[in-house]
Amino acid sequence: MNSFINWTDLQTIDGAVQPAFLQVPKTDLVEGLPDGILAAIAPVVAYWVYSSFYHIIDVYELAEKYRIHPSEEMLTRNTVTVAVVVRDVIFQHIIQTVAALVFYQYDTLPTTGFENNTLWTWRQNVPGIVPTWTLYLIYWYGLSLLKIAVAFVIIDSWQYMLHRAMHLNKWLYRRFHSRHHKLYVPYAFGALFNDPVEGFLLDTIGAGLASLVTGLTPREQIFLYTFSTLKTVDDHCGYSFPFDPFQLLFPNNSIYHDIHHQHFGIKYNFSQPFFTMWDSVFDTTFHGVDEYAEKQKKITLEKYKQFLHERKQKNAQRKAKEASRTLKKE
Repeated sequence: MNSFINWTDLQTIDGAVQPAFLQVPKTDLVEGLPDGILAAIAPVVAYWVYSSFYHIIDVYELAEKYRIHPSEEMLTRNTVTVAVVVRDVIFQHIIQTVAALVFYQYDTLPTTGFENNTLWTWRQNVPGIVPTWTLYLIYWYGLSLLKIAVAFVIIDSWQYMLHRAMHLNKWLYRRFHSRHHKLYVPYAFGALFNDPVEGFLLDTIGAGLASLVTGLTPREQIFLYTFSTLKTVDDHCGYSFPFDPFQLLFPNNSIYHDIHHQHFGIKYNFSQPFFTMWDSVFDTTFHGVDEYAEKQKKITLEKYKQFLHERKQKNAQRKAKEASRTLKKE
């Protein structure tokens, strides 16, 4: 707890004299780069770094045991090339970044120096039974966590309603959302593969609205936008890892969203990216998530055994060729 609390500040807050109220510019997380601009850049960097991690796993077949679909299904069932997916995601990131930079121009300059003054006032009005360190943690961390939790709910609500509408309305589906469903077998790079209009409405506007309603600071925006991006990539990663924190903490995970990409689940599991509450409220949850997960696990394990057998054969053939070349040299 010591790393989260400045004990000198606690003494000031508990003091008899009210600390001075100051407002000075807040130091940026990265020197020379305003936090508001970092909030626009960080999610883009996070997207490509995290999806590249999964791409390496795909290319070098490092986690075949945990694939949701056999690797060949990605090639045979998807109706769009990787090049087109990457191009469209880059275009969406350009739109997203431009929008964020435009809104940044209207942000107020982050300031600091007044916190102890505010906490001193809290201390005078909150019963002494509540420890000062509790007030300190609530002010510095609790309020941020509460705002971000509310922002999660706003994003989920916004995306569920629009996402479901794009499935229920045939014109909206054909014109916009069908593009995303060209990926029957999702993969990490394709998380934001959308029609540009849909991407702007669902992702950019949704996250921006959540930030405005909850009054997030630039640093809280950095966390929200980056975390949301990582979660979305993870939902489309194509793997079901038993040790993945995103898949452990949230019921809306890669298996849950993968069902939505299949022909039998396209009218279900509209919720994204965090919780599944709206699917429960409107009864749009696919009733068979656990059964589907077990079925895919069996298919994956069979393919994994085949993969291990083929790799063993390839290694044996490679060693035989190397031995043959050595004998010829001798």
